[in-house]
Amino acid sequence: MTWTVGLTGGIGSGKSAVADLFAALGVVVVDSDALAHELTAPGGAAMPRIAQAFGKTYLQADGALDRKAMRELAFTDPTAKQRLEAILHPMIRDLADQRIAAATGHSTTCPYAIRMVPLLVETGIDPRKVQRVLVVDCPEATQRQRVAQRSKLDPAQIQRIMDSQASRSQRLARADDVIDNSGSLAQLPAQVERLHQRYLQLARA
Repeated sequence: MTWTVGLTGGIGSGKSAVADLFAALGVVVVDSDALAHELTAPGGAAMPRIAQAFGKTYLQADGALDRKAMRELAFTDPTAKQRLEAILHPMIRDLADQRIAAATGHSTTCPYAIRMVPLLVETGIDPRKVQRVLVVDCPEATQRQRVAQRSKLDPAQIQRIMDSQASRSQRLARADDVIDNSGSLAQLPAQVERLHQRYLQLARA
């Protein structure tokens, strides 16, 4: 089993920027959001089960998941959200395991991997799959500002997404390590490099 760091953080915290910096250092990064998109794309492995559970109303013409329609349903109907997660989450975990094993099995450059899971705290931390939890943190006001600039969502939509996620204090309570992304991106590389060296030592121990 590959020694693995679970990377998480709230919407707009800067997880992707941090993941990109680790990847530039030669670390295998597996992004759960990217896997979810793969599974729900046209011909995706999850689509037959989603179509059976929710009907064709939530499929696009090409057979992909209609994300906007499903997002609206999930936010208004908690049971629908649970049904969708019951389909997707096990498939995402299995695919992430496969990708990490395949990538690290052919790599001699880095002894650890990063599993990027936005809802890691919410879905539960499996110590068999994640040996350390890294939280990318910033104030909630900064999250709102970044999401508004990036996604053009209105404040009510942003708050609804944030309310559906773990709180800042809940994430920090589960963190083994924290990257402060309250400032500019220029502050990230030094923090990533410091943690990278620590993870190399821990993974090799």
